[in-house]
Parts: sequence; C-alpha cells; structure tokens
Amino acid sequence: MASLEELRGELDCLDEQIIALFEKRMEVCSLVADYKIENGRKVYDRAREQEKLLKAASRVEHAYNKKGVQELFTLLMSVSRKLQYQKLSACGTTGRLPFIEVKELDVKNSRIVFQGVEGAYSEAALKQYFGDEVNSYHVRTWKDAMDAIEDGAADFAVLPIENSSAGAVNEVYDLLVEYENYIVGETVLPVSHVLAGLKGSKEDEITRVYSHPQGLMQCEKYLYDHPAMEKISVPNTAVAARKIVEEQDVHHAAICSAYAASLYGLEILREQVNDNRHNSTRFIIVTNQKIFLEHADKISICFELPHESGSLYQILSHFIYNDLNMTKIESRPIEDRPWEYRFFVDFEGNLADGGVKNAIRGLREETKSMKILGNY
Repeated sequence: MASLEELRGELDCLDEQIIALFEKRMEVCSLVADYKIENGRKVYDRAREQEKLLKAASRVEHAYNKKGVQELFTLLMSVSRKLQYQKLSACGTTGRLPFIEVKELDVKNSRIVFQGVEGAYSEAALKQYFGDEVNSYHVRTWKDAMDAIEDGAADFAVLPIENSSAGAVNEVYDLLVEYENYIVGETVLPVSHVLAGLKGSKEDEITRVYSHPQGLMQCEKYLYDHPAMEKISVPNTAVAARKIVEEQDVHHAAICSAYAASLYGLEILREQVNDNRHNSTRFIIVTNQKIFLEHADKISICFELPHESGSLYQILSHFIYNDLNMTKIESRPIEDRPWEYRFFVDFEGNLADGGVKNAIRGLREETKSMKILGNY
C-alpha cells in the first residue's frame, strides 16, 4: 500500500491538472460571455444547465460520485455565470437600477406617519430619527401607514421591523412585499417597558394587563410570575395606556413606555418589566419614492426560489463571490403556496457599487422573483 505522503503527492498532481483545466474552461466561458453580449442572449439558461448536470452524472458509475459530479458541475456553471455577469457590467450592459441617489431626505417639507397614538414607541422612534420639529400624525395600523405613503397622504412612514428579543415583525415584512414602498433609513430604539396603572393601583392587585402582542411577548417572564394577570392584546403599547384611563379600573394596567405612562397620567407600578434589560427595536423609514442616500451602506431585498434542493445555496453564493457581507436572512411562508417560502436578506453595500450591481443581476436572473426593498 502507498504511504500517505505518496497518496498526497498523487493528489497534488491531479489538482494541478484540474487547475489547468479550470483556467482553460474559464477562457472558453469568457468567449461564451462575449457571444451572449454581442447577440443579446441571457446569461442563465436553466434548461441547458439541467441537461448538462444529467449528462455529467450519467458518465459516472458510483452513486456517490454521481452526486459529487453534479455538485462539482453546479459550482463550475455558477462560477461561469458570475464571470459573465461581471463582463456584462464591464461593458455597461447591466442597465441602471431604478433608484435615484440623493444627498439627503427632504424632511423639512415632509409629512411623517406612524402607527399607534401619541406616546407610542413608533412616535419615539420618529422623533429620534427626524427630530422634534416635524409634521407628523398617527394611524391605527401598519397597513394604514403604508397606504398613507402610497397614496401621497404622507411622505415617510416609521415602522418596527425587528425586536432584539421578540424577533421579526412579520406583518411588516409582508407589507414590504405587498406595497411599492421602499426603505430609506433605520433607527434603533432602546425599549424599556413599565407596568402602569391608575393612581392608587397596586401591582399585586392587578388582574388584567393590556399591551401590544410584542410587548406581552417581551415581558413573558414577568407575566409568568404573575399568573393572576390576564393578558389582553391591543394595537399599540400607547393604546394600552390610554385604555387604562378610559376604563378607570384600578385592577387593570398597561405594559407601555414610561413616556406613555406620563403622557396619560398613569402611575408606574413596576419599572423594567421586560425580560431583556438590553431590549431594543429596529424601526425602518419607508417612502413611496425609489431613492437612496449617497452614503447608504445596507441593502434589503426579498426573493422567491424554485422549490428544489440546493436553490438557496446557489443564490447565496452571489454574495460570497462579490465580497458582500450578508448580515441577516429571514423567511416567510408564501400565501396560498404551502411549504414554499420568500426569503428576506440584508447585506452591506450601496446600489452604486459594482459588486452590488453584479450580485443583483445574478439574483434577478436566477430567482423566480426578486425585489429591492431599499438601500439605507
């Protein structure tokens, strides 16, 4: 039997041949790219690639090697496509992305909408991002806020997208797909919930607690330790505070912000009732204009994939190949299509960057559908 060193030497020789053949293959792929550019052909030919994979697998006998050869050729064709996308970009045939770069947002002449009522965390996020001297108003639901900017009743909307302890705000993700509205900014707001009631209320006598579902979720441990408190969901934490004033029942309380408690004249019965003392919520700034700030460095997209093995793996390779750092991925079930999912991805970059353009081009060609949600 050959020694390990001898076997490794043989592998090194084979690898050198593979590298030489790979470089030769890429030279031919480059010529294929030139032909496609000259003749206006699409880079991705799904039928041709599927035929190639089946043919490659048919030439090997061992079952394990069949799978390995298909994976190898899948990767080779993926690298070839990325080279072609780069050549398309270099010769200026990738086209312009339908987003306009701006130096700053026109806040002074804008109207801003948030969901909830005065005292809501969304209002606090609005003030944190835009300042106190802005023209703002509130609506009942997140959908109402999206309607307002789509219809032109407001220029910007402030919406929660993610909480550090409760996770994604799924309804907002779905609304970003439903509406032709786009993210242009974000702000992270520290969230500190309090238990607030009428003056004279006592914590150990509270039988009902109102809050937003996320607020209740973020205070799960506290509520578990107080089983006598019935949990009631309302559209907003500030709505919960207002409801206590309306009901005038000393046995009812709200989980809300200290600001909301003060605004509605409630007494704080217990501070910091949220489980995570470092709790925070990320809010997005949304508009109906396809714009992005010149120094924007984060991009959000969503896409759908063929329901088959390896499709997500192949798509994510576009971020790696173009040196783009993916910071987040979420999935949401697609309505009326059981067990199929839409993926939401955040990654670092600017729509004016070459690597971003290459990745977007590849994603557009190789997904079933893809939408840029914003650059901010």
